[in-house]
Amino acid sequence: MKKQKSVIKYIVFVGIYILSVSSYGQDLQTYIDEAISNSPEIQKFQLRYDISSEKVNEANWIPNTEISAGYFVSETETRVGAQRARFSVKQMLPWFGTITARENYASSMAEADYVEVTIAKRKLALSVSQFYYQLYEINAKQLVLDQNIELLKTYERLALTSVEVGKASAVDVLRLQIRQNELQQEKEVLTQQSKGFQAAVNSLLNRDYDNDIVVVDTLEMPIEDIQFSYDALSLNPELLKYDKLYESVTQSELLNLREAQPMFGFGLDYIPVSARTDMNVLDSGKDILMPMVSISIPIFNNRYKSITKQNDLRQQEIQSQKDERLNFLESELAKAISQRNQARIKFNTQQKNLEQAEDAEEILIKNYETGTIDFNDVLDIQELQLKFQMSQIESVKSYYVQSALINYLIN
Repeated sequence: MKKQKSVIKYIVFVGIYILSVSSYGQDLQTYIDEAISNSPEIQKFQLRYDISSEKVNEANWIPNTEISAGYFVSETETRVGAQRARFSVKQMLPWFGTITARENYASSMAEADYVEVTIAKRKLALSVSQFYYQLYEINAKQLVLDQNIELLKTYERLALTSVEVGKASAVDVLRLQIRQNELQQEKEVLTQQSKGFQAAVNSLLNRDYDNDIVVVDTLEMPIEDIQFSYDALSLNPELLKYDKLYESVTQSELLNLREAQPMFGFGLDYIPVSARTDMNVLDSGKDILMPMVSISIPIFNNRYKSITKQNDLRQQEIQSQKDERLNFLESELAKAISQRNQARIKFNTQQKNLEQAEDAEEILIKNYETGTIDFNDVLDIQELQLKFQMSQIESVKSYYVQSALINYLIN
């Protein structure tokens, strides 16, 4: 009987395994790449970065050229004739290096926006990964439930045989059937949960909510944990963003210092003069051409001093924000490491428990061969095995979810 039962369990397992591997799970990275390519949120940040990059070109400008014209309603008489009109052109130029400082500031703001694109991509990848592992957990649990339902059917047939020979009661059969119904219910509930997670993933992929999401069939608990240093947190884009913002304020101050300098202007005035008709004068009717140079000095303007102080306060604020974010990320990393380690401990414990439950199951089968079997004990052992199997799947899922979070934090 032991041999028969082992063969049945093997056939059930192989059958379910063949069904599961007949449709290969799609690689997680493929889903991540698709989500990044289709995400409206990523496109939003990318367009924001494109706008910031274009502002570098916008920064290369000088003040408008001023052109003016005037007509003397009452002509002004001079020695060489009457002035009839005045035409002027003037161009102001910023202090040396102002345009370059303006471009550097625009570039620093664009770099800060580019980091936002990177952060959005990493957060999206983390979300896809977490939902992916949730779906794996559901699929793996459904496979285990299928195996246990088939196993209970085997026990049901044994119970029916025992009832015929008077070694068991019909109540044992009913209990086994009730247990099968409960497992079937759990499987159907998991199916509904799976639909919810698939809709969430499809939303991240920006496609129809009811598209199938196919995940891998098996995730093994890694033999060893990946080692890393807390110093790697300094490379997290969420912290690099503050470095870029700090640099943009530095560039803003350099620009402010340039704009606080005088501006130079160059121009030309042209005045047409009418020739005198009342006398013959040297250079009579000779037009006037007058080059001009001007300078604009911000003498009575405290604006630039105020901007300097604001920039200094802004840098202090950014540094405080960075320190606060670093503390939060360190806390999240410590929590993720702890939960990942807990997942491994739980997995190893459940593995031991599962082996012991299987040993107990073997003892029950031997009792059946000797003519005595308690199907209440059979149900108890089956429930324990299922509990341990489910816990192992949850531990594996938790391990990979926390590993994904750790990867987001330090890579």
